[in-house]
This record gives sequence, structure tokens and C-alpha cells, in this order.
Amino acid sequence: MRENIAPVWMVSREYGDLAGAGGVKDVARQLAESLATQAGLPLRVALPSYGFINPQEYGFALLDEPHYPGRPLEFIVDMNYGSEEREERCRVWWRQADHVLLYLIEADRFREKHGVYTYTERDVGPENPVYGRGHYDYFAMNVLLQKSALELMIILGEKPDVIHCHDGHTALIPALIHQCPGWRSYFRETGCLVTIHNAGVGYHQEVADLTFAQAISGLPWREITAGRLAGKFDPFLSAGRHAVMNTVSENYARELQATDADVLTDWLGHTLLQNGVRLEGVTNGICPELFDPGQPERMGIAAAYSPGDECDRELSGKKACKMDLLHTLAASRAMEGVRQFGAVQAWPDAPLFTFVGRLGEQKGVDVLLAAMPNLLRRHADTQFVILGSGGEEYEGQLKSLAEEDILRGRVCYLRGYNPQVANKVYAAGDFFLIPSRYEPCGLTDYIAQLFGNIPLVRHVGGLVKVLDGETGLAYDGNTPNNLLSCLKRALDLYGRRDEMRRIQTRAVRLIHEQYTWDVVMGQYLRLYRQAKERRLRHFSS
Repeated sequence: MRENIAPVWMVSREYGDLAGAGGVKDVARQLAESLATQAGLPLRVALPSYGFINPQEYGFALLDEPHYPGRPLEFIVDMNYGSEEREERCRVWWRQADHVLLYLIEADRFREKHGVYTYTERDVGPENPVYGRGHYDYFAMNVLLQKSALELMIILGEKPDVIHCHDGHTALIPALIHQCPGWRSYFRETGCLVTIHNAGVGYHQEVADLTFAQAISGLPWREITAGRLAGKFDPFLSAGRHAVMNTVSENYARELQATDADVLTDWLGHTLLQNGVRLEGVTNGICPELFDPGQPERMGIAAAYSPGDECDRELSGKKACKMDLLHTLAASRAMEGVRQFGAVQAWPDAPLFTFVGRLGEQKGVDVLLAAMPNLLRRHADTQFVILGSGGEEYEGQLKSLAEEDILRGRVCYLRGYNPQVANKVYAAGDFFLIPSRYEPCGLTDYIAQLFGNIPLVRHVGGLVKVLDGETGLAYDGNTPNNLLSCLKRALDLYGRRDEMRRIQTRAVRLIHEQYTWDVVMGQYLRLYRQAKERRLRHFSS
């Protein structure tokens, strides 16, 4: 049944397989497609056309001027640097996919980037920034995306009921359409929802140079000064003045506004609450069909199996997937997008612990690296496969661990990322490690469960949705000893295969009952209505 909501626009730095660095890509794509197909919403998405995207290979075409067919649309966005008046030129690529209209904003600032948020090896050179560092012009990139998206809506003659802004990269949009002449009038009936995917320090997209923030955004000084957190202009604080806001799990919303865990955000949650902004938690969903081990060719895995099928007691297909990955790693066969350090022997009966993700402090990699050697030296039949990239320190420690003579054949580090390699790791693993320091929601626990890979999680943020002993194993306390205790519980569970099957089956069933996007999107529809009503109240008061 179609909702009584006119076009909804999403603006995001990530989207599906086009551009991704974390869970935002999955949420943006899967929510958009569910809203378009199940709720019948006219759904549009705008994101940058980065240098690593070839639009034509993805089926995009250049968007024409609305009244001049055959002439590619071009427009200019003001991007002033202090007293220096500047302009940047944009073009737009478009396609329709799964009932969603996708728009790629092309500009020189985007095309010169080969990573979503950080510089890649392709960017590194004698005069270029160091690999892995964040883009120096991150704030300008965000402003360009937001301004160009608003300009595109006007050019196309679209007046959305709601603009859904994903994370701090797009959280200026509510202020822009409330405070800036022209946009203020055009979008007078458009509400905004801002979703905080990660409120941790370093994720706010804040800027310390207030003069620069005012000049490039074009916002009035009253908006800049009112939106300061720890002396910096913070887009989330600005958004709280004009938009409905949510975060990606009920427990993370509680942690941000009702516990001392908010110290990890520079007290963003408490400051928002003091300003009268209450964050609503909506736990992310997932589309199970996108991670279906029953479709091995599409997933890039060796065999089909179904962790949620109680009749499939032995999961022989999963065993085949485990042996396929182990043989590949034992022979050090090249896999696209990753570089292998160390190896694991093809031991079919040894418990295999796996990790897929960003190598950083938030993900608890320091705790994992402290706990791993202890377990490996006490239990000679255990194996670890780690896929991901991140800080040089963590990458270096993993390389050293994987290449230790005493651990040879038991630890393999795959540096980099490739979706099908990730699927192989999910499908092969017996246990999946998520020792996060904090975790707004977590999607890898869902994915692991759908592949029959039992998650071991620290019970924090959105990871409380993993039920200890029912859909995975959980522990409290951000220490190596607490993680080690959970790893030992997993070894004990590994010897009780019927109990493992019960956990695997229950996990998949719970996802289908509570956590598909078709279920979760109803909460976003409610927030969309709130956002539109808030905007209308603003102009009627």
C-alpha cells in the first residue's frame, strides 16, 4: 500500500556496491529499495561520483537539461573559502534500479578521490597525502554534495516531502533549507530526517575553522555559533535545531543520552538532549536474500546450504565452503582485492574464528590482538582468518602474528576487502568475532548469522540484539580476558554440534521475524511523517 508521502530523497556518501566503507552503504541501499518496492514511495538517492566509479559500467547515463534533450545538464555551486569566492561545476549521471532513481553527482573534487573517506594506495605519491588518512577537504566534499543535491532537486522540479540525511556528511541539509534564501522558500514543505549511523569522535564531520564553515556553507553566523560542540561547528548539533533525528538502534540511543558511554562522542548525545532533542533508536534491518548461502554462484561460495533449515542438520554445504577457503589460503592462491599474510592449513575439524571489518579501535581490534595469542598458544587446533584494513599499527601486528613460526598454518591475515572474499570468510567460519569498543548497530552479526557463522559479540550498542546462548555468544567488559573467556566458551560449544545447530537456526529465524527491512521500514515511515509535520508546523506557527 502506497504511503501518502511524495518523493523522498536520500543523500548519502555511500550506497550499496557503488560506494561503501561501512554499514551505511547497506542501510541506504536496502532501506531505499524496501521503501520503493514495498511501500511504493517515489525514492531518489544522491551521492558523489567518486574516481573509482565508472558510471557507464554501472548502467548510468548523463542527465540531460530538462528543457534541452541531448544537452548534458551542468550547473554551478558556490563554494567560497573565507573571503575567496569560488565556484565548482557539476554534472549528473542517473539510472533507475530496483524502483529507485539513483543520481551520481560528478565534480572534480569527487573524481580525484579513489576512496570514499580516505586516501588509497592509488592516491599515494611523493606529493600526495599518506595512505589511509582522511581526505583533507572532507568538509568541502560534504558541503558540495549537499548543495548540489538541493540544486538538482530544484532543477528537476521536485519538492520532496522528506529528505533523509545519512550521517554527519549530509546533516547540514536541514539548516540549509531553513536558513538560506531561495532554498528556504522552495523547500518550505520539506521535512528532514537525520540518521546518526555513528556518533563516535571523528565521525561528526565537525570543523574547527568557524570562518571557513560559515563561508563555504553560506549559513548565517547565528547557525554556526549555535551549532558548536567542544568549540567546533558540528553538523549534528545544527541538525538538531531543524530536523527529526534518530540513530540505528534503541540501545545506542539510550547509551548516547542516558549513560556515560556518551563520553566517546564528546557528549553529543547529552548536548542534544539538553537542547531538547531526543534521539529515537531504530535498529537497522537487513535483506536476507542479499546474503543467501543457498545461492552459491551469486555469493561466490563453493556450495549451497541453509543455516535456518532445521532439516539440514549437517550443513554439508557449509563444510565444503570451509574446506574451499582453507585450501585456497593454504596454497596462497591470489584473491582479487586482498593481499595474504600467513596461511592456515586445511584442517576440517579445527574451529575457525573469523573477522571481517575495519581495523580500528572502535572495532575492538586492540582487544582482539591481545587475546588471540593467548588462545592460540593454549589451544593448538584453533585457527583465525582476519579480513580487513585500517590503522598501520594494527595491520603490522596482524602481519607479525600471521608470520610467527610457532603459529604457522593457524593465522591468516587478508589485507583489503572484496565482497565475494568476505562472503567466503563468512561461509567458512564457525565463529565470527565482533569485540567492539562501541557499536551503533552492527550489520556483520546479521550477515554472519545468515551464513551460519555464530557471532561472538561484546554486548554493547546494537549488538545486544545478539541473544547470549540463543543466537550467538555475548560478553560484557572491554578487556582481553573477557573476550578470551568468550572464545573458550565457543571452543566448548564447538564440541556440541546439536547446540550449535540450535543457535544457527534460531538466529536466522529471528532475523526473518524481527529484522528484515520490510518490518523495520515501518518505523522510518513514521519518522518521515514526523519530519514533514514538524516542517509544516514551523511555517504555520
